[in-house]
Amino acid sequence: MTTEQARPPSHDETERYVLLAQRFVSLADTLVDDYDVVDLLDQLVQSCVELLDVSQVGLMLVDQDGNLSLVASSSEKTRLLELLQIQTEEGPCPQCVRERRAITVPDIAASRDEWPQFARAADEAGFTSVQALPLRLRNETIGGLNLFNTGDRAPLSSSEQRIAQSLADVATIGILQQRASQRASLLADQLQSALTSRIVVEQAKGVIAERGNLDMDAAFAHLRNWSRSHRRKLVEVADDVVQRRLDPTEVLAARPHH
Repeated sequence: MTTEQARPPSHDETERYVLLAQRFVSLADTLVDDYDVVDLLDQLVQSCVELLDVSQVGLMLVDQDGNLSLVASSSEKTRLLELLQIQTEEGPCPQCVRERRAITVPDIAASRDEWPQFARAADEAGFTSVQALPLRLRNETIGGLNLFNTGDRAPLSSSEQRIAQSLADVATIGILQQRASQRASLLADQLQSALTSRIVVEQAKGVIAERGNLDMDAAFAHLRNWSRSHRRKLVEVADDVVQRRLDPTEVLAARPHH
């Protein structure tokens, strides 16, 4: 029997464990409750930024036609880089979804021969490494989660990658869960609804950004804060803003909701 004692977790580590548990509970709520798919995926993206040593996160889903579509991102520059991957069909996320496996790129600059447009755009955005994880359940892959880093940050450790994959798996189960007899039609409808809802959210971000003279990231933060503080679905609030049923100045006055 060893005389060494296990090192107790530090305060920061304990806080991280608590936050991780909270995020899993929040994502697991989708298994038993009526939920907003767009908000679920935004929670997944924000959880990765908060819990893991990553700079930015993006998430894509496969639509009814089998094409990738962007549904969540942690920043505007990430959103643009994700859209480039979709348009050019090159980059770690398309490959991750096609091959249904994690793709790790420790040095994006070294991938110029394989993905010239992606590598150039990622370098201009300041990203140096990326990991793409599949949203999958058994043999079904419905999208990809992209974890970007800047500067000299190394790619995620194996334990952190397992945490990210676990978060993605819980979200995937939430999206896929439904009665077996209606599974195919509900999945198609739900994914398409998520993609359509994202368009409304982007329009609302533009309205709020223009009214408040803000960038798109700050506009989205206000939209999300108002939605959560009033316990309403993000897409419903976005639609109210676009249809002018909700004054953007009210959304701009929203404080962060904890």
